[in-house]
Amino acid sequence: MLKHIASKSEFDVEIQSGKVLVDFYADWCGPCKMLSPIVEEIAKEHPEINVLKVNVDEVPELASVYRVSAIPTLIAFENGKTLAVRMGYMPKESVLSLLNL
Repeated sequence: MLKHIASKSEFDVEIQSGKVLVDFYADWCGPCKMLSPIVEEIAKEHPEINVLKVNVDEVPELASVYRVSAIPTLIAFENGKTLAVRMGYMPKESVLSLLNL
């Protein structure tokens, strides 16, 4: 399932739901646009993973809380705990390895 996050409170609830992949991005970011189809594909292929997209321009407080200094940044969570953080474009296999898939 793919969900766009609009607030910190919504984000805080969603990251507690098992395995979660969060894509911090911006609409103007070229590498983000390249990574987006991969993230969307993973959301379709793995319904057991909650996939969240956070636009850093719309929810800058989340980018600050998670120290997102470059985009795209992917963060994998499991039951609210951070598993891995990676910055920049990466192939699908690398994204899946963040979630141990």
